[in-house]
Amino acid sequence: MGARGGGSRKMAAAGGIAGRSATVVAARLPLSACLLAAAASLAAVKVSAVEVTTPEEMFVENETDVKLPCTFTSVEVISSAASVSWSFQPEGAATRISFFYYSNGKPYTGKDIPFKDRVTWAGDLNKKDASISISNMQFQDNGTYICDVKNPPDIVVKPGEIRLRVVEKDSLPAFPIAMVAGIVIGTVTGLTLLISIVVCLVMRKNNSKKRYSGAQSFTRS
Repeated sequence: MGARGGGSRKMAAAGGIAGRSATVVAARLPLSACLLAAAASLAAVKVSAVEVTTPEEMFVENETDVKLPCTFTSVEVISSAASVSWSFQPEGAATRISFFYYSNGKPYTGKDIPFKDRVTWAGDLNKKDASISISNMQFQDNGTYICDVKNPPDIVVKPGEIRLRVVEKDSLPAFPIAMVAGIVIGTVTGLTLLISIVVCLVMRKNNSKKRYSGAQSFTRS
């Protein structure tokens, strides 16, 4: 009985030592190894997604044609199973209408849509382009256009959405919102860089004066 108890205590002690050793080894893992593991995890998450890119907002003149740009990235080879679907949410509506589908080199349009005979395929899946064109835009075509791309086994994380505005002819905004945003961001970035350079130069000049004054004091003494 005593021998058995002693054996159990030895096994428990050995188990405790092994557990502490594993903890010590884990604690001693270099930071670079942890960072590499985290990066690998992020990469594993990213490879399973199709990323769709579209402009956020577009303006088009009434009774003119428009191309709705939609591009995507995928780590998988584009296959015959890849597909593109476009849907439309009219201004002020809560529901979306599927009006265009493209797969295996063939386009399909919905039966009861406002622009059934006006939409055409303008993309190239091999070039990762899922764009479409709509002719003779009307005011009732105002709304949000959604581009969704699938390339199995990749799936889309978030479809691209374009908020489209049909305006009177010769009434296009002089500066589109995207352009204004780009100008503002560029200006702020440039000013920040300029201020940083000026601050660095001033600090460097002050440090040089301090070193020069210290050297003169040492020479006089």
